[in-house]
Amino acid sequence: MTTEPDARLIEAGRKLFAGDWHFIWASPSIETLPPMAGLEVAFAGRSNVGKSSLINALTGRNGLARTSHTPGRTQELIFFEGPDKDGLRLVDMPGYGYASAPKTQVASWTALIHKFLQGRASLARVYVLIDARHGLKDVDQDVLKTLDKSAVSYQVVLTKADQVKASELNTRIAETKEALAKHPAAFPEVLVTSSRSGGGMPELRAAMVRLLEERGK
Repeated sequence: MTTEPDARLIEAGRKLFAGDWHFIWASPSIETLPPMAGLEVAFAGRSNVGKSSLINALTGRNGLARTSHTPGRTQELIFFEGPDKDGLRLVDMPGYGYASAPKTQVASWTALIHKFLQGRASLARVYVLIDARHGLKDVDQDVLKTLDKSAVSYQVVLTKADQVKASELNTRIAETKEALAKHPAAFPEVLVTSSRSGGGMPELRAAMVRLLEERGK
């Protein structure tokens, strides 16, 4: 059974993301990460799954995160901050899997992702984005296994839900939940979003508010 966020959380989420969100840092390596402050939530996913578009939709700022139709455009860990400098930070991660870049470069991005997931104390949650048109792939399962080994909680977010028929979407949700049952660190509930229509954004914002409250922020 899906737990719907209450109206208070929805409104608090709206207010949280109505403020001035802005870029603060780009890290091409673990050694160049910004000092830890507040709580961080990271967005992981295959190349071109829509991480940047999701961040733009969340914050209501179309140009905040760079979007591209070329897989592999985001090559660093990109940090965004809201009005509260000790509150919530968003982290746009390099896409994993296929990217139109040299294999050595892709390998270094992949290593960066895995190191970040396992060694960042301020990282409170990872949202693993999965294209609703395609579902979980083997490369996604590899990242889920890494998350299972780390101390970070994570939740799957289906993107591009507006591009899938309702019956197919329901099947995809059921398949994803079944797969997640094998991963102990995963939240059992799947969030369904569309950056184009804004669908699912209030629920995702509310989930982040709940996380902040649980951590006493």
